[in-house]
Amino acid sequence: MATDGPAANGMNATGTVMVGGAEMLPTRNIVENASESPIHSTLVAAVKAAGLVDTLAGTGPFTVFAPVNTAFEKLPAGTVDTLLKPENKAKLSGILTYHVVSGRMTAADLAKAITDGNGTATLTTVQGEKLTAKMDGTNVVLTGEGGSTAIVTQADVPQSNGVIHVIDGVLMPKA
Repeated sequence: MATDGPAANGMNATGTVMVGGAEMLPTRNIVENASESPIHSTLVAAVKAAGLVDTLAGTGPFTVFAPVNTAFEKLPAGTVDTLLKPENKAKLSGILTYHVVSGRMTAADLAKAITDGNGTATLTTVQGEKLTAKMDGTNVVLTGEGGSTAIVTQADVPQSNGVIHVIDGVLMPKA
């Protein structure tokens, strides 16, 4: 299966959403689909290290802003390795749950929230802090309380227990 080109991030001939060349089946949960995506292997490793597999495989629904591998590579050298250490499990869990919002929020829901908020939507994450969503042209840009930003590069990847929006950055909370 191709890992780039039109079917890599979009839909294949059968109408299944593709992420990184892998089919994202709406009958699978967030963890099952993310585990199939070659561009989310760092995220999956982090979810496992943080002990969040059962949570994100649960009934939800959840909206997950899922950073791709290259997003993690943009972090300062050694950050990911440090976060994956057992002694940093709580910090890693906090960063990962900062990418999760309770409920199923599609791109249309997000756009409406931005419009209703006069150009800004404030989302409360499962971690407890807020994310801000704004439009920059046709892109949804998320800003974390720690000042980090990410662009939604692929929206509305349906899951049995929510929806994933692929993002190009790792969002950092204040704490």
